[in-house]
Amino acid sequence: MYPGHTARHARASEVPLTTQPESLTAAPLGSALPGAGRGPSAVHRPPAKDVPTLALAVLGVGTSGPLIAATRAPALAIAFWRNALGAAVLTPFALIRHRAELRALRRTEWLTAVLSGLMLGLHFSTWTPSLSMTSVASATAFAATQPIFAAFIARLRGEHVATRAWLGIVIAFLGVVALSGVDLHLSLRAFVGDLSALTAAVFAAIYMSLGSRVRQTVSLTPYTSICYGTASLTLMLLAFVTGQSLIGFDGNAWLKICALTAGAQLLGHTLFNRALKTTSATVVSVVILLEVPIAAVIAAFWLHQVPSIWALPGALLILAGLVTISTAGQASGAAEHGVEQVEVGGVAVVAQGDTASGAHHATLLPTDG
Repeated sequence: MYPGHTARHARASEVPLTTQPESLTAAPLGSALPGAGRGPSAVHRPPAKDVPTLALAVLGVGTSGPLIAATRAPALAIAFWRNALGAAVLTPFALIRHRAELRALRRTEWLTAVLSGLMLGLHFSTWTPSLSMTSVASATAFAATQPIFAAFIARLRGEHVATRAWLGIVIAFLGVVALSGVDLHLSLRAFVGDLSALTAAVFAAIYMSLGSRVRQTVSLTPYTSICYGTASLTLMLLAFVTGQSLIGFDGNAWLKICALTAGAQLLGHTLFNRALKTTSATVVSVVILLEVPIAAVIAAFWLHQVPSIWALPGALLILAGLVTISTAGQASGAAEHGVEQVEVGGVAVVAQGDTASGAHHATLLPTDG
């Protein structure tokens, strides 16, 4: 365990309110605050330090679809190995540098991390096969609809979702209907692939939401080790049940699996999980929409998968809806007044000043990513 780790891992509820900066003041829950009745906003501008992290992450996951489509191996095997190799890389660091933290994890933290890994495994079990049934562009577009489901989850958790975000959800849903109609006209197999990718979006939204919760008190390396390990065990079980082999590929397939692990898994998913500490799951899910054009361009030049002209209206509607969601709520509720309410040990802590920077979170939450 490295110096200062224990202090950084202290739970938010264990931080005395008297140690907070002067810009933080305690208020009873439910007290009159601008927008207090609506709960915190689920859609906000990411802190400046998260922007390059999110940019690198989306570049990493943008390679995922084309690599999977080009890999000659069973879908569940590809999904299993990217998670198993990712866990194999991260787990030694977790055991060496975070052993005390792992021992100190509460039961709820273990359960949430394991459930997140289960959702990630189910996400890959539906997303990876979709790429063999429909085009990379369509599969990626449907998987990118996860902000729709993330917004619903955020609302169920009591977070505020702006009216403009719901408008974006309606627009994106119309795009889903239009694009799936085009693929159904092409073939039933392509339509089933669309549904599989859409199901993957649901699991991804749950995975992100659970990850956002556990990352508030658990460092990045222990969380991703547990998450990727659980996902790989889930995929191994599914491969066994469905009779898909996990070995027996040629060298070219293994090379692409390693590239998938390095780019989409370790660079992409891990950096998204890092950002979840200070950026909401809804916003992270929205950023992933940039995966759609990245994957489509790579697939067009590398795999010669040029989307049909008839698929463009649906894809554009999906992207327009997601952009509408991403720009919603930035000037609504508490954000309008530079006030954010955070619950610490049953007390609402009000952070005044630059709420977009996320700087006040560092005083309440562990800073080790």
